[in-house]
Amino acid sequence: MGILRTLLDRLRARRDDAAQAARATEGASASAQLLDAVIETLPDAAIALDRDGRVVAFNPLARVIAPALARGAPASLALRAPEVVEAVRAVAAGGGAQSVEFAQRVPVDRWFMAHVRPLGEAPAAAAILLVFHDLTPLRRVEEMRADFVANASHELRTPLAALSGFIDTLQGSARDDAQARSRFLAIMKTQASRMARLIDDLLSLSRVELAEHMHPETPVDLLPVVRQVVDGLQTLATDRGVEITIAPPAAPAIVPGDRDELTRVFENLVENALKYGAAGKKVELGFAGASASDGAPEVLVAVRDYGPGIAAEHLPRLTERFYRVDVTQSRAEGGTGLGLSLVKHILNRHRGKLMVESEAGKGAMFTVRLPLIDGAVAGRG
Repeated sequence: MGILRTLLDRLRARRDDAAQAARATEGASASAQLLDAVIETLPDAAIALDRDGRVVAFNPLARVIAPALARGAPASLALRAPEVVEAVRAVAAGGGAQSVEFAQRVPVDRWFMAHVRPLGEAPAAAAILLVFHDLTPLRRVEEMRADFVANASHELRTPLAALSGFIDTLQGSARDDAQARSRFLAIMKTQASRMARLIDDLLSLSRVELAEHMHPETPVDLLPVVRQVVDGLQTLATDRGVEITIAPPAAPAIVPGDRDELTRVFENLVENALKYGAAGKKVELGFAGASASDGAPEVLVAVRDYGPGIAAEHLPRLTERFYRVDVTQSRAEGGTGLGLSLVKHILNRHRGKLMVESEAGKGAMFTVRLPLIDGAVAGRG
């Protein structure tokens, strides 16, 4: 009897231990689910680590900053900011809360403040919480303000000087000269229009740069956009004696984007082709399919002219602010030197890019490359 009672007591003890282990497992599972729910609801990117620096939980915003994040893996493998890794180590060693600022340069410039906090009693934290606050909008506003002042003061100086000189002349020697007054007023109107275009382009460029890291997702069919642009520039084409043709895609070319911004891209490219490539008497627009390095479908939209072309030494700098191949011709055509820079930044925001091919005397081809939502594109490139 004594042996039997002992066996029963051991069985009961094992059953109690198993029940306790099951309750512990359930409790751990519930705690993990609660942590996931809390991290998920945070408005900023957040990552929870254990005391050894391994990832326990993270929200979708965190994956934007560190795409390689994986549960159970060391966070240092995914975080590309040495400052943040050092802050995590310091907190894990009992050094208290840390805040560090860091920047990411790929695919576009972004700035963050990382707040690293211990969860649990000192000196050894049971867990560590990382919260990333996006400083990019603030930094871009600061840069936008500084760039606007510098660029505006440089580019506005010439037309302002011209206006001031004509005003002085009209107040002086040409006060009673009706013919001179009419000619000077026409020139002053041209200079004032140039300043207005310059300010409009600067503001547009600044707005796009401010939101460059925010990728639009609205489906946009590119063919209607291109046709709208060509229809709007038909008068200019007629005046220059240029024929515009469009080779449409075999299937809808639908991209994630902002329709107004994409319209601005093709307006700039087609208008440039009409103004600077008019000697060739024709401008061609064509669509073609392509694939990204990861196999994702893309669309190419080419704008080709048959004008004088662009010398090779100018090609790498075409999208710089205020860079002009021919300053005199650009100003005569009403150009501000900002059009292609605006195109580049809009395409960056759309995860796309601009490619330029040209030889002096053989025309130029500007090709827009954008990711597709779905469907294949076939057409002339």
